[in-house]
Amino acid sequence: MKIAAIDIGSNAARMQISSVLNDEGKAVFKKVEYVRFALRLGHDVFRDGKIGYDSEAKLKKLLTVYRLLMELHEVDAYLICATSALREAENGLNICERVKLEMGMTINLISGEKEAEMINNVIVNELDPDKTYLHIDVGGGSTELNVYNGKIKETSQSFKIGSVRLMEGKVNRDMWKKMQRWIADNVPTDQPVYAIGTGGNISKIFEYVPKDEYGMGTLEDIEKAVEYFNQYTFEERVNKLKMNPDRADVVTYAADIYLSAMRWAKANLMAVPDLGLKDGIMLEVYQNLLKEA
Repeated sequence: MKIAAIDIGSNAARMQISSVLNDEGKAVFKKVEYVRFALRLGHDVFRDGKIGYDSEAKLKKLLTVYRLLMELHEVDAYLICATSALREAENGLNICERVKLEMGMTINLISGEKEAEMINNVIVNELDPDKTYLHIDVGGGSTELNVYNGKIKETSQSFKIGSVRLMEGKVNRDMWKKMQRWIADNVPTDQPVYAIGTGGNISKIFEYVPKDEYGMGTLEDIEKAVEYFNQYTFEERVNKLKMNPDRADVVTYAADIYLSAMRWAKANLMAVPDLGLKDGIMLEVYQNLLKEA
């Protein structure tokens, strides 16, 4: 069996196709195809409030490519989810209707809360039952925060603070204060708090961070990695550090969000598992197939 997950974010869109394997009765997803493309829908939406004609055309071309790849791989089921940019665009629903009518593909506009829930479903397996965590997921348009007591999620909140939105100058000081207050009100202060980071930018940053035997990096070392990036111009990050252009221009903006949340939560250690929304979508596709069986 093969299944696919498509995540249309504010900065990039991703599709992963996986084979579903049976490991002694446990379902395991083995990646067989992964395609990421920098659609950058957030640039249109956070600047103009809507998605432009050219961006819509690119989205349709990309979905055509994804559909052809799924046909070649003989995918049994798939799910497309779109987050803050398409969700907030004044013409987002109309675009989804046109994609459905012209291409027969359904785009699900998910809320920040649903996004956090889907990520939670895969992150929870990485957590120690005896520790307290703040999970920080930074996208192009929003940040999802989740507080865990062991493997139990206590509370969560979505904020309109994201790397692309921040780069476009569309995050006001009140939103930062709102996130800081939420962390103060919901993250325990009487015990150590560990950060979990997800998202493409923190994965890139973590390539430059030394880890302990548990795969965790310190707040200080993450700060040093960001300082290292700040020494380079955009062109140098692309040519010397070999970053994709759509990573090179937003990585330090995303870093501000991760670092701010860690400081406010007094979390001195962070782990970055290789998991994200696409993995949560994949799990939901599989669970839906089980319900239909």
